[in-house]
Amino acid sequence: MDSRTVILAAGGLAAVAAAMFLWRAIGRMSDNEEVPPAKASVREGTVNGAGSAAAKGPARKYPPGEYSAGEGPAEAEAASRPGDDEFLAARRRMVEEQLAARDIHDPRVLDAMLRVPRHRFVPEAIAAEAYDDHPLSIGHGQTISQPYIVALMTQLAAPQPESRALDVGTGSGYQAAVLAELCREVHSIEILEPLAAEAAERLKRLGYRNVTVRTGDGYRGWPEKAPFDLIIVAAAPDHVPQPLIDQLASGGRLVIPVGDARQELLLIEKGRDGTVRRESVAPVMFVPMTGEAMRKGSERRIGR
Repeated sequence: MDSRTVILAAGGLAAVAAAMFLWRAIGRMSDNEEVPPAKASVREGTVNGAGSAAAKGPARKYPPGEYSAGEGPAEAEAASRPGDDEFLAARRRMVEEQLAARDIHDPRVLDAMLRVPRHRFVPEAIAAEAYDDHPLSIGHGQTISQPYIVALMTQLAAPQPESRALDVGTGSGYQAAVLAELCREVHSIEILEPLAAEAAERLKRLGYRNVTVRTGDGYRGWPEKAPFDLIIVAAAPDHVPQPLIDQLASGGRLVIPVGDARQELLLIEKGRDGTVRRESVAPVMFVPMTGEAMRKGSERRIGR
C-alpha cells in the first residue's frame, strides 16, 4: 500500500496518467514562486497537490555535509552500487525543493528523507523518476506516494529515537524505511502477500534490521506488538478503526486518511489520561482500506 496513491476514478490507469501530467505541470513553477496553499484540486496520496500549509519565503538550502547521508543503514549497501551518486543529488533536490520549500521543517524527517534511497523502492525501469514530485507504480496495482505526503505524515507522527511504530500498508516498504531511520523499531502490515514478501526482502537487503513485516489486515493493527508510540496508515477507511486507537500508547499519535469520496487526513492523539483528540489536517485522497474496514463500512452504510 505504501500511502496508496492509485486514483480511484473510472478511468483507472488513464486517470493516473492524466493526474500525473497535471502534477508535473504544477511542479514546473519557478523557484521564486510561492507554493500555493492547500486549496487546489485533491490527488490521491497527495495533499491538495502542494502541501497543507505552504512555507513562505525561499527554500532553505541544505549544503553537502549538513546531513548524515551515506552513513545510515540504507546507504551502507546502496553506496557500492553504480549510479547511486546521481541519485544522491536528486534526493538533495527533492528535500530542498519539494519538502523544505513547503512545510516540512523537522530536521530529523528531512534527514531521513535524504538518507533513504527512494529509487530502490520503485521498479528499476522508472528509477530515474523516483525523486519526482508525484506517485509512481510499484506493481500489483499499487503505487508509492509522492515524497511530500510521506514526509508530511511522518512529521505529523513525530517519531523519536526510542519510538515503536506501526506502519499499516507496507507497499514497497518506503514509509517503513523512513520510519526505521527515526524509530527504535517498526512493525509493518501489508494485506497483499506478494508486496509484503518483496518489501521484507528489500528492507533486509538495504540493511534495515529494526523493521518487521507481516501479511495481514491492518484494520486490527498488530495487538501482539502493541502499544505503539505512533501509527501511520496508508489507505483510507470510512471511519477510524477502534483497534488502532486502542493500540496507541499514552501520548501516542495516529495519522490516517479517513473518508469515502471526500477524505481528510486526521491526526489523532491519545492523551496521558487516555482522552483522544482529533485534528483534521488537510483534504487528501488515498485508495480505500480493504478487508475488514470495507466490510464494516458496508455494514455502516446499510445500517443508516
